[in-house]
Amino acid sequence: MKKPLRQRIKRDLKMNKSVYIMLIPVLIYFIGYHYVPMLGIITAFQDYKIKLGYFKSPWVGLEHFQRFFGSMYFWRLLANTFSISLKSIVWSFPLTITLALLLNELHNKAYKKFIQTITYLPYFVSMIVVCGLVKDFTKSGGLIANLVGIFTGSSDSLLTNPNYFQSIFVASGIWQNLGYGTIIYLSALSAISPELYEAARMDGAGRWKQTLHITIPSLVPTIVVMLVLRIGSIMSVSYQKIILLYSPSVYEKADVISSYVYRIGLQEGTEYSFSTAVGLFQSVVNLVLIIAANKISRKLTDSSLW
Repeated sequence: MKKPLRQRIKRDLKMNKSVYIMLIPVLIYFIGYHYVPMLGIITAFQDYKIKLGYFKSPWVGLEHFQRFFGSMYFWRLLANTFSISLKSIVWSFPLTITLALLLNELHNKAYKKFIQTITYLPYFVSMIVVCGLVKDFTKSGGLIANLVGIFTGSSDSLLTNPNYFQSIFVASGIWQNLGYGTIIYLSALSAISPELYEAARMDGAGRWKQTLHITIPSLVPTIVVMLVLRIGSIMSVSYQKIILLYSPSVYEKADVISSYVYRIGLQEGTEYSFSTAVGLFQSVVNLVLIIAANKISRKLTDSSLW
């Protein structure tokens, strides 16, 4: 007979006491830094004033959302956000999987560790340092600017050209995150039973056929989960990197929703309510996308987050 829920919870707490104790700091972090701040969402529906606080600031309903949707910047921000995110997914996602597969094929442990170290290092470099390097290499007379100049005849600063900004942003992101992104896939690869490869070799399958019929199918659940998560953050382009790299001359292609929220909310005034409304819109779209992607994934591949 199945025990009541209360008894099962009590028994589980007793058996895994140490695990729940270790979980306490994580819960405190998420409650304090992710859930409590969500109370500030109400400012999106107010004309929030610091001196009046949450409870005395006047309510304005959907005024800030209507203002944003009717803004001349709305479609530009939406297009830039989707464009940068989709380019990142299209290029970085398959490259990360490919690198993981290639690393998995290396049998020389010393060489494999060397390659992993080289590809992981950029991830741990400060964002400010990375952006500084990007600016130095792409400025007029910089290494990358000179290489581009060989084909275009101009070695002017690339970051001041709207046509190059998104490509530079995506390429530098791939360089910084490519190696670190392979960790999850390498973990999934290590969980594949060696007996499957042995059976395939006995049937005469080479490395390429083993990869096609064993390795990649075994990775599909992990790939699907990571893709769903990535789609769920498609509206969340890193505003820190955008702000460190862009300038008014490239707003046309560089300005995204997150950088617009930062600029309007903090740099150009104290429009906290308006910036909160824009940020809430961004989060709602992300939520809708991740639910839709998860549902489609579950229907097509039988793999999903929930």
